[in-house]
Amino acid sequence: MTSELPEMRASDAERERVAERLRDAVAEGRLDMDEFEQRLDAAYRARTHGDLEPLVRDLPVPAGTASAVEGPRTTWSGRIGGPATSKGAFSFWGGFGRRGSWTVGRRFTAFTLMGGGEMDLREARFEDRETVIDCIAIMGGIQVTVPPGLNVEVRGIGLMGGFDEHGRVDASPDPEAPRVIIRGLALMGGVGVERKLTRAEKQRLKAEREREGERKLMKGDDRDDRKELGGGA
Repeated sequence: MTSELPEMRASDAERERVAERLRDAVAEGRLDMDEFEQRLDAAYRARTHGDLEPLVRDLPVPAGTASAVEGPRTTWSGRIGGPATSKGAFSFWGGFGRRGSWTVGRRFTAFTLMGGGEMDLREARFEDRETVIDCIAIMGGIQVTVPPGLNVEVRGIGLMGGFDEHGRVDASPDPEAPRVIIRGLALMGGVGVERKLTRAEKQRLKAEREREGERKLMKGDDRDDRKELGGGA
């Protein structure tokens, strides 16, 4: 069984496979005890494949065994190819939306006149390795949301409007990711390209921060205990 959806719910068996990989890694000296404890805790708290996969991404898969988590890793090669489910979108005094699991045509045109549109590429597939998206917004707006690792080039022009890229623009693109060129014109309107994490990735980072805060708090308590013991000697 394979899955390309990082937000698919993880099973108890998948959590246990990840935990076993972590135990092997600490035994081989690939992880120190602090890293092991943090990842093990995150593994048992994980709710989705997207939460589990980063915990073993930098660890080797034992020869002759399946991946510890079947299908959570979003490989770009698995998201390239197949017939397009949409090659364009249009709105006039209204709106359009393309989000979730959909396949972007190699040439996609988005047009809005006194309306709005939304395109979310974070879970999308791509018909070809290179995709050109033409965005034309006249007295309206188009919002394009992309994952941080996607190779995106923004070439649009704003006339009495804006054609902007924002949010994690310093993130390095994944060399295996498809190339997406977003170009076009915003006339008395706006086109915004935003790099944004998925909900699953946000949850994983939040759990890591919480775990790190708990670990620092415990270390702080240990230091206070040692000071009290030293002061009473």
